[in-house]
Amino acid sequence: MPIPTPNPGEDFDKFIERCMSDENMVTEYDQSQRYAICSVKFQNKKTAPQNEDSYTDYPQAASNNAKRALDWKEENGNKNDCGTLVGWMRANQLAKREPISLTTVKRMAAFVRHAQNKDVSYEEGCGGLMWDAWGGDEGINWAIRKIEQLK
Repeated sequence: MPIPTPNPGEDFDKFIERCMSDENMVTEYDQSQRYAICSVKFQNKKTAPQNEDSYTDYPQAASNNAKRALDWKEENGNKNDCGTLVGWMRANQLAKREPISLTTVKRMAAFVRHAQNKDVSYEEGCGGLMWDAWGGDEGINWAIRKIEQLK
């Protein structure tokens, strides 16, 4: 089956979401395989746009928060159907301390709009789980500070 190809100008997050939900990909591969295949496909695209700056100076606490969310999901399943593919991809990036593009930093900063739900326990709903998946207080605040620093 053909693997989806990035569209011109399509950013990583949009492509990953589209690629991972592709019917053929879902049929052929499990989630971790799809993520790996889609990531490599994006990185190897022929029409690479101008390289965007990326950052790895986010706090270790942001990585720890993301790891905690991933571990909880692994141990307990996703009974509340929390998060999107992009949200879980972000958790994986942070947990693995992968470089975060400026576009992604901006998305992390924008996640502050969900702060009112951050105290919802993992067992009770999605608020706290996804807050931590996006780096928790430390990750979101780092992203906000990074954008201000870059202005």
